[in-house]
Amino acid sequence: MPNPQPKKGLFQFYLHNLVWVGLSIVAIILDQWTKWIATTHLNYADPVPVLPFLNWTLLHNYGAAFSFLSDAGGWQRYFFTSLAGLVSVIFVFWLMRMPKKIVILPLAIALILGGAIGNLIDRVSLGYVVDFIHVYYNNSHFPAFNIADSAITLGTILLLIDTFFLEKQRIQRAEVQQHD
Repeated sequence: MPNPQPKKGLFQFYLHNLVWVGLSIVAIILDQWTKWIATTHLNYADPVPVLPFLNWTLLHNYGAAFSFLSDAGGWQRYFFTSLAGLVSVIFVFWLMRMPKKIVILPLAIALILGGAIGNLIDRVSLGYVVDFIHVYYNNSHFPAFNIADSAITLGTILLLIDTFFLEKQRIQRAEVQQHD
């Protein structure tokens, strides 16, 4: 039986997905706002205790999330800028073409997109990414991060949940509907 829904062209989008683009914009704004607060109120590399396991510590990250490749010699700025730009364009197209009934996948994409653009803004305008959230336990320290890194991490977790648990259910439902 043929699919009753016509396929959309590459540049045809669902307007309901503007909500997800809006979420990406909120993530970008929160990220940039908190980085501005950190930059204007914290001294570089001078920790400010917040909780027994959390400091605000202003740092400049020349690498990727959680300081990955931060000491690689400079090429990483151009690599991560290009990568973030390309991924952002792909994610916007993917996000805008998402069917209405799917929730976790567009949420994941929106968070990753917002985080990628938040860090891209820093990388293009400053040459590094502003990090300021420093979590630790005793002598074990997690690399400093920011709201964009958190959005990317949460989005990636949701993307994995969708891929490994929800995609199979969507395929099974589609097969059942196709046979009815």
